Amino acid sequence: MPILLLFLLLAFLIGPSLWVRWQIRRHQTDRPDLPGTGGELARHLLDRAGLADVPVEPTDGGDHYDPRARAVRLTPAHHDGRSISAVAVAAHEVGHALQHRDQYGPLIARDRLVRSTGWVRGFAGLMLPAAPILAVALHSPVVAAAALGVGVLSMGLLVVVHLVTLPVEWDASFRRALPILESGYLDQQDIAAARGVLRAAALTYVAAAAMAMLNVVRWLRGLR
Repeated sequence: MPILLLFLLLAFLIGPSLWVRWQIRRHQTDRPDLPGTGGELARHLLDRAGLADVPVEPTDGGDHYDPRARAVRLTPAHHDGRSISAVAVAAHEVGHALQHRDQYGPLIARDRLVRSTGWVRGFAGLMLPAAPILAVALHSPVVAAAALGVGVLSMGLLVVVHLVTLPVEWDASFRRALPILESGYLDQQDIAAARGVLRAAALTYVAAAAMAMLNVVRWLRGLR
């Protein structure tokens, strides 16, 4: 493979993930002039929206809104941090809670897709590493190829889930979180930085989709 093509492929696969992390970290410095932490802002926004029953919880499992538990979960840096990233990410996750309250169609569809394909992704995780073992144990490359094929198709569903998620994330960032922050929660000079963080939050799943596609391509080569 030509070096330039390899470089472009790596940029496509790894670039989004690196950019998302850089964009969030560059605005993660604590700002004593901000009126509260990300967790405090999330609590305030939820209460204001009539969602006092939705908890705001610290987590080590990544910032997210859990529609089944109806909980906003923030990493310690964003739950306890007083930074532009903490505030913007908190507003983004509250945006998902607002989507759930409003029964926003794409969010509901995404959640149903995730639930219905969860077992498929688990099956893929078993089939892919089992393929070479089956080939040796059964002396049948056909069985191994079939196992790989099923695994690759299952992982392809994961790519679909990530792509379906994109409009949900964009709505949470720019139709819900950004107008909230622009309404007086941040000074005008901080809005551009918040917009960058919200863009990164919305595009997180582009990075995830790219890595999932890399796995699909890697295993497809095993079918050859």
